[in-house]
Amino acid sequence: MPMHRILSFCKFNDKSDILNRIEKKGKLLFLLCCIVLCGCNQSNKNTNVLMVKKIEFEGEASLQNVSNLLEQQTELHAVDLINWEEFPYQPDVKFRIAHSNNQIWLKFYVTEDNILAKRTATNSATHRDSCVEFFIDTQQDGNYYNFEFNCIGTTHLAYGPNVRSREFISPELIKEKIKIESSLGKEPFEERTGGHSWEMTVIIPSEIFVHDEKIQLDSFIANANFYKCGDDTSAKHYLSWNPVKGERPNFHQPSFFGKLVFE
Repeated sequence: MPMHRILSFCKFNDKSDILNRIEKKGKLLFLLCCIVLCGCNQSNKNTNVLMVKKIEFEGEASLQNVSNLLEQQTELHAVDLINWEEFPYQPDVKFRIAHSNNQIWLKFYVTEDNILAKRTATNSATHRDSCVEFFIDTQQDGNYYNFEFNCIGTTHLAYGPNVRSREFISPELIKEKIKIESSLGKEPFEERTGGHSWEMTVIIPSEIFVHDEKIQLDSFIANANFYKCGDDTSAKHYLSWNPVKGERPNFHQPSFFGKLVFE
């Protein structure tokens, strides 16, 4: 593993999870990271670290396979931070994550008062609907992919350093490579009130990272964050997994990403 990736752990705040992994797995990667951690000044006290489990699976996994394996082998993580007081509404949002066969596997669980799903075109403004998001900086250099999924699985995906400088990933490639299934189906609808729960399973293959050369997810480290929003819903909200700062809602801030460490 490149030394600059190991040194990136100097930003970590919480060492306990890594130490637990060292005790359980005894892997050289985690040992090296721990050694580096002990000698580092902790410059960011608000950085979450998430260990991404590797799941062994032979053949091509279906969305149902992925959903079941995530349920059986991974932990739930919360997207529950309210970063802007003027938007206090807090739906219940959790996710699971793992990797297998050079794919990222995700499953989101959402319970919210109102749901909206008007967008059906790939790379449309899905954040205005009931939406979950996964932003990942694969090279830890400030450029990131923003995966945005509305509650019926419409995908918005672009790459770049900030909200204004982004390059869309080809809609054809998105439809070909990304597999996604929502418990709400695929048909659009106007806002529904009265309380709703929905789930979404997503398979993201490494081939979708078109601005990187042949990413290998084994022992990989990346910066990332997870979000929940709904700009056009009656209860507008902006939740995150890792805390985000700023005067107004803006998820496009890679300086506030947390860390993903892939087994």
